Amino acid sequence: MGNGWHEWPLVLFTVLGQCVAGGLIVMGLGWMAAKDNTANQRRITQSMFFLWLLMGIGFIASMLHLGSPLRALNSLNRVGASALSNEIAAGSIFFAVGGFWWLVTMLGKMPAALGKIWLVVNMILGVVFVWAMTRVYQIDTVPTWHTAYTTIGFFLTMLLGGPLLAALLLRVARTSFNGATFASLSVAALLASLALVILQGVSLGTIHSSVVQAGTLVPDYGSLQVVRMLLLAAGLGCWICPLAMRKQPRVVSLIAGVTLVVVGELIGRGLFYGLHMTVGMAVAG
Repeated sequence: MGNGWHEWPLVLFTVLGQCVAGGLIVMGLGWMAAKDNTANQRRITQSMFFLWLLMGIGFIASMLHLGSPLRALNSLNRVGASALSNEIAAGSIFFAVGGFWWLVTMLGKMPAALGKIWLVVNMILGVVFVWAMTRVYQIDTVPTWHTAYTTIGFFLTMLLGGPLLAALLLRVARTSFNGATFASLSVAALLASLALVILQGVSLGTIHSSVVQAGTLVPDYGSLQVVRMLLLAAGLGCWICPLAMRKQPRVVSLIAGVTLVVVGELIGRGLFYGLHMTVGMAVAG
């Protein structure tokens, strides 16, 4: 039994990857909205560097999960047939396409029309990447993962962390972009996450194998979810409270908000891995 932190490389990879995918969509929209302001676009592009830095950290963590980085290429052996291979391929393409767009744009070599199309494609690839992540865990012999809660939860992480991360990086770039709209989206994702926790908590009572009850896999599941929800609410509050007072959030406030939300989602993802069980037996942490 445990809280799933033994799978910390996957916890980091999935949470960071989903936040980056959501952040790129919001920042991409901000970049396109600044089409008449070259200086703003350049600052936004510079700030996007941190998206790819976080994505790189996530991929390094995922390679540590393989035991040896040399095994990373083996994970691509069954693209099209294996959900894991599809996830790594989707993430690699998303990372490569985005990183190359960023480099060419920073060098000033990206044609305006092509740059917009390329960015839109990369935003779509981010959604595909998150979807590919969800498919890895739709395993019919793992009843605690093989539910719609897994798919919904992964996309809610994208909606919780992505816009807030983008708000921070846009603020660093001294660019404001529909902050209230995306803050409202993240609040809706928080409420949906709360509902998801309640519904999933109830469903765990109905899942069991011949040797274990799903609800006993993580004894502190309820209290840790409460801590997670408080962290998420506090993190979003660092962004929303200044907006409610019609002020631009300060960078330090947004940094605190991103930190709180990411920590909250790391706890939630740890609980997700802690709920791993298979039909007929339980795998303890």
